[in-house]
Amino acid sequence: MIENWKLEDKEFNSRLMIGSALYPSPEIMAKSIKASGSQIVTVALRRQSATNLEGGNQFWEIIKELGVTVLPNTAGCHTAKEAITTAMMARELFDVNWIKLEVIGNQYNLQPDPFALVEATKVLIDEGFRVLPYMTDDLVLAQKLADLGCTTLMPWGSPIGSGRGLMNPYNLKVIRKQFPNLNLIVDAGIGKPSDAIEAMELGYDGVLLNSAVALAQEPIKMAEAFKYAIYAGRLSYEAGAMQKRDMASPSTPTVGTPFWHQFS
Repeated sequence: MIENWKLEDKEFNSRLMIGSALYPSPEIMAKSIKASGSQIVTVALRRQSATNLEGGNQFWEIIKELGVTVLPNTAGCHTAKEAITTAMMARELFDVNWIKLEVIGNQYNLQPDPFALVEATKVLIDEGFRVLPYMTDDLVLAQKLADLGCTTLMPWGSPIGSGRGLMNPYNLKVIRKQFPNLNLIVDAGIGKPSDAIEAMELGYDGVLLNSAVALAQEPIKMAEAFKYAIYAGRLSYEAGAMQKRDMASPSTPTVGTPFWHQFS
């Protein structure tokens, strides 16, 4: 049995975090989130408005009915100032002090801007936020964010929505080794359940994904697949996988005489 996971000041029994965008319909979104077992749903203020009478109210009612914890994010922000303003709005709207901080620096691959990310993180931590920064798999950047007071880091597996899985497992492994006491979550680029398993087997504490479920041919089934992938990956990490070998090693030793020879 996997122990509960403490993330910031909250406790959860699922290590899968899921997004709320891109689904074919609000109904499929709700059913997918339920099937995933996720207790944390990310919401972008720039995509949804609680005061939008046409569609916003329906969206928020669905989120409330799911009984999940909302993690607001600053998706779509391209400057530190934009991200800071959006985070302030999120705190007022949701009455929460945590934020998934995104500051996009390149529109081609949606790579986070490391300089603006550090700038916004410093301001928001000084304002009392618990900042969960979306970042590249850069060890130096990770150290700067940790030094500012981040207790959770969210390095990408690969660019947002690319479905390319873990581009650089080595970098992710090094970050895990260097920050054993921080919560580390692979965010972005996960395309299939086996990618999530790989991330969890590296010792990551959780995975955040959206497109892999929302854009699947059958989102609800895919959400359930990720639920079990996260569980399997974490169990595998805790169990300790065998080491790779250069040579074959028989599972049944060939020492001595086969026992059936005794009866010939």
